[in-house]
Amino acid sequence: MLSAAWDHMDMLESPSASRFSLAIEYCREADGRWLADIAALPGVTAYGRTKRQATAAVQALALRLIADRLEHGEAVPGPMDVCFIAA
Repeated sequence: MLSAAWDHMDMLESPSASRFSLAIEYCREADGRWLADIAALPGVTAYGRTKRQATAAVQALALRLIADRLEHGEAVPGPMDVCFIAA
């Protein structure tokens, strides 16, 4: 786990302590837009005209959030390997 601040998050842990995966959940809106959400990171949700655009947008947002937490000392320093998986 990354830090005490992240203990409550629903991240899928891998064998390495510094590695985790973030599941992306998708929903198609009535107007055709795609919604991509990472439930393990509250507020990390993005829309796109295509599933691919929504995926890219939500991954970028998740990485921004992770970078912000690293900058503020909310995660364990050291190497980190992030992998996104479709749920």
